[in-house]
Amino acid sequence: MNSFQFLVAVTASLGGLLFGYECGVMNVVLVMDAFRIFFKFHSWNGDALDENGKEITNDSQEKWYRDLKEADNKATLEGVITSSFVLGALCGALMATYLGERFGRQRTIMIGACIFTCGAIIQGLSVRSWIMIAIGRLITGLSIGCNGVLCPTYISEVAPAKIRGTLSSCYQLMTTFGIIVAAIINSIVWYYTNIKPEGLGKKRSDKWAEVPNFEWRFALLFQVVPGLGLAILMSFLPKSPRWLCSKDRDEEAAEVLAKLNATSTSDSLVQEELKAIQEDVAATRAAGSSSVGELFSPVIRRRTFITFLMQLFQQWTGINVIMYYQSQIYGEIGFTKFMSTVVLPIINNFVNFISTFPGMWGIEKLGRKTLLVIGSLMMMVFHISTWAFSTQTYKGKLWQYLAVASIFLMVFSFAWTWGPVPWVYQAEVFPLRVRVKGSAVGTVSNFLNNWIIAFVGPALMKAWSTKTFLLFAAACLLAWIYSQFYVIECKGLNLEEMDAKMAGKA
Repeated sequence: MNSFQFLVAVTASLGGLLFGYECGVMNVVLVMDAFRIFFKFHSWNGDALDENGKEITNDSQEKWYRDLKEADNKATLEGVITSSFVLGALCGALMATYLGERFGRQRTIMIGACIFTCGAIIQGLSVRSWIMIAIGRLITGLSIGCNGVLCPTYISEVAPAKIRGTLSSCYQLMTTFGIIVAAIINSIVWYYTNIKPEGLGKKRSDKWAEVPNFEWRFALLFQVVPGLGLAILMSFLPKSPRWLCSKDRDEEAAEVLAKLNATSTSDSLVQEELKAIQEDVAATRAAGSSSVGELFSPVIRRRTFITFLMQLFQQWTGINVIMYYQSQIYGEIGFTKFMSTVVLPIINNFVNFISTFPGMWGIEKLGRKTLLVIGSLMMMVFHISTWAFSTQTYKGKLWQYLAVASIFLMVFSFAWTWGPVPWVYQAEVFPLRVRVKGSAVGTVSNFLNNWIIAFVGPALMKAWSTKTFLLFAAACLLAWIYSQFYVIECKGLNLEEMDAKMAGKA
């Protein structure tokens, strides 16, 4: 791998950073007092809480936090605002099929970044209605859904076969990096705006009156920075050589391959790669234009079902309930507001980020299927232990920390296995003629199930509390059965060899 190939892969992976920041920012924004009051999740009559989040019983106690009162429709509004992003992503994944084939992967990713920026501005400038912020999140979701299909596909089409999995997993790495960036920046904002704010202990005539809204507006508007950054950087990257060949632009494809391999267009390596791509394109054309129905043909349908189910199980591991609502989960376990909102989310997000690196190694050394099998068993164990420890937290701090440690270990188990593998797998298993459509099936599955999880998550946690982890443990057991007995390994194969293997297994 040369430096240009690495630069191309990392830049395209910044689409994952947008996804990560959007996921990470909502965990903190949802517990910002100003956001809760502005959108009427909670009301505040001026009462205060102490350092541990307990009610003030006498005037001598130091006042630390606002004592907010939860509205009856809080869980519903929270679910709608959070899940609207995922609904947009679902639609964006469907759009990617047409746009990626018509305009190319590189140009569509760039357009998607601009759409993301517009959505971020709408969110940050929202009026006092859940409708406007939900629309803004839906628009950013359109971008993330589209780029979620095209970024891994683009990387897989410019990466050498022997390290394709490693480079494709850069998308997941940047997603986890975006989450930790969001956690650090917005936890600092929360710290300076929600601890000992003005007006504590003073009765308010209107319990729904706004408080200063800088905190959440800044958090959401900051998304403009990575959005514009991706759009600008993508403008300097080459188009996919496979897409160029499919449009009869073979000379341009040869030039891109030469640049990616740091050699001339006459080099034997470039000519061999170009020939393989041309043969694949010719075979594709001989079979006629592709359709969605082709994904369910005898030759391809197994990989379609594998991809759909892989992304389904990825979401039902419960990872996004933790990432979206972790501050509230830590509070439920018994930690203080400061620990729940600042310290523990940053540690958890750092674990998520660091744990992606062994996945980048293991995806080539151990294989895709092996990681899925190991990960599903580990996550099942740690979901069960989280629930078990959480039932004992009344006995003391030790049990609280054991429960949180189990959550961290569950996130570790996910981040190096089920985090990167589905994105790598769906980008490499389909033939060129249906590659974008096939990848879109996986991404649609991901965001559809992500939307369900995001929408019902608050209600589940409110009704079942930490028993929710048992539901996800059962899902991980099903994921293990699926991985062990249905998934086909495809480590180390080039995209053309993949077709031959999958056709024989279909």
